[in-house]
Amino acid sequence: MKIKIKISRKPVEYLKAIKYLEKRVKSIQKQKEEELLWICNHPSTYTAGVSSNKYEILDKNINVIKTNRGGKITWHGPGQKIFYFVIDLSKRDKDIRKFVNIIENIILDSLKEYKINAFADRKNVGIWVKKKNKILKIAAIGVKIRKWIAYHGFSVNINNDLQKYNKIIPCGIKKRGLTNLSKIKKQSYKTFEKRLIKNFFKIF
Repeated sequence: MKIKIKISRKPVEYLKAIKYLEKRVKSIQKQKEEELLWICNHPSTYTAGVSSNKYEILDKNINVIKTNRGGKITWHGPGQKIFYFVIDLSKRDKDIRKFVNIIENIILDSLKEYKINAFADRKNVGIWVKKKNKILKIAAIGVKIRKWIAYHGFSVNINNDLQKYNKIIPCGIKKRGLTNLSKIKKQSYKTFEKRLIKNFFKIF
C-alpha cells in the first residue's frame, strides 16, 4: 500500500488543511487516491475538539475553531510541527486503540533518537516528559475515524511560544503543563521530521 508524503514549508491555514484532509478521506474511500502523511505548520490558531468545553477558554477574546477531531482545546502555531495522516484501517487491524498506540510509539521512538525519555498516558492521550517532578506535554494527538479511515494527526512542540497556552486549559488538563524540545534539551532538531517519517514507515 502506497502512502504519499506531502511536505508544506509555508504555514497552512487550519481550515484549508482540514478541508484537504476531508477531501482525501473521500478519495481513499472511493479508492481514487493513496493514503497520506502530510507535514506542515499553521499560523497561530486555537482549535477545539469534540470533547472540549467552554470553561477551557480562559481568554474569551481569542478565536477558537471547532473541529471534528477527538480531544479538547489546543493551540497550533510557529515552532510546532504538524503531522497529519489519512490511513485506511480497513486494510489493517480495525482497532482504534492499537492505532493510537502505534502513533504514540512512532513519536516515542523518534524522541529516543535524541536521547529524550518520554512516555504515553492511557488516561491523558499524548506524549509526556517528566522534568523537575513536573509532568509536561510535548506532543498532542487527535484522531477522527470515518468508515475506518483514520485522519487528523499529531503535533510536536519544537521551539514554539509556550505562553500561547496561557489563554486556554490545554487538552482540558489543569494539573500538568507543556513544554517543547528546545527546553528539554538544547540541540539541533532539523532532522526531526525525517526521523518521524522513517519511524512512520517502519510500521506503515
